[in-house]
Amino acid sequence: MTGRYVVHLPVQAGDLLAAQRLARLLARWARVLPQADPGETTVSAEDDQGVRHRVFCDLRLPGGGRCLLRADHDGDCARRLGGRS
Repeated sequence: MTGRYVVHLPVQAGDLLAAQRLARLLARWARVLPQADPGETTVSAEDDQGVRHRVFCDLRLPGGGRCLLRADHDGDCARRLGGRS
């Protein structure tokens, strides 16, 4: 039986925005792994893991893809990895 699991990987970052930038970078690298679901990446403080902050927008786009820009981005959603993050 196959299920979904969350891998928690603690990192050091100066603040939440820096942690989200690092998480986006790691998630984009993980896209090469078929088991990874980078669109669902979240960040939380180590001592408050119940409060999670989304890393990607991840809204569905016409044609079935998902937006790969940062959460709460300005402008239209996009299926591209580059651009402002």
